[in-house]
Amino acid sequence: MRDCGVQNARICLWIVTDEAEMGSYISKIFGRSPVGPIQDHMDAVCRCAQELLAFFECVVSGDWDQAQSSREIIVGLEHEADELKRQVRTQLPKSLLMPVPREDLLELMLVQDQIANKARDVSGLVLGRRMELPEPIQKEFLSFVSRNIDAAKKARSTIQELDELYEAGFRGTEAELVESLVGDMDSIEDDTDTMQVEIRAKLFAIESDLQPVNVMFLYRVIELVGDIADMAERVGRRIQVLLSH
Repeated sequence: MRDCGVQNARICLWIVTDEAEMGSYISKIFGRSPVGPIQDHMDAVCRCAQELLAFFECVVSGDWDQAQSSREIIVGLEHEADELKRQVRTQLPKSLLMPVPREDLLELMLVQDQIANKARDVSGLVLGRRMELPEPIQKEFLSFVSRNIDAAKKARSTIQELDELYEAGFRGTEAELVESLVGDMDSIEDDTDTMQVEIRAKLFAIESDLQPVNVMFLYRVIELVGDIADMAERVGRRIQVLLSH
């Protein structure tokens, strides 16, 4: 019986070793999953967008020193996202065998990156001109910013599912969950479109009380903030491209 036990143990050890070697062999063929760095990138991008609410709260209160500090956080996170993007580009071999094309993953990350770029651009514009938000639109505008951030958060939640989706070969119940999250992003983007129309209408109603050049830049600020939800929705579209393979 002892001999059988020893032999069984050897067989088990052989199986474990063989599986480990097989996993290592497969890893060498298919390479390390690129999903982790893409998720890290999306996290930095989302944190960048989230800081916009604090930034605009400072703008509304007229605290330009704190607005400057908030802007520095946004720029720092945008730079962090750029560095992560560079790393993924350089570390993702062209010969890597994956369930989806390499180009589609890179395109996904480029769309993600636009969210951080929009946050950087709008905060720079507002701070550079010391733009004041007219009181009649302040409340609605902050809600608008918050809802666009919701879109970025939902995009991050969707990207957080990529690792399991990748392991599942972009199929099965995990794919259904991701499709549901993408649908949520579409709904949020619809909300931001409606809010943007309402804010623009309120701004139009008070245009005569403002300097024309300020009105022009206010419309630009509204557009840039709204682009955040648009880019988040595009993240969803890029994920659907991955699911189509």
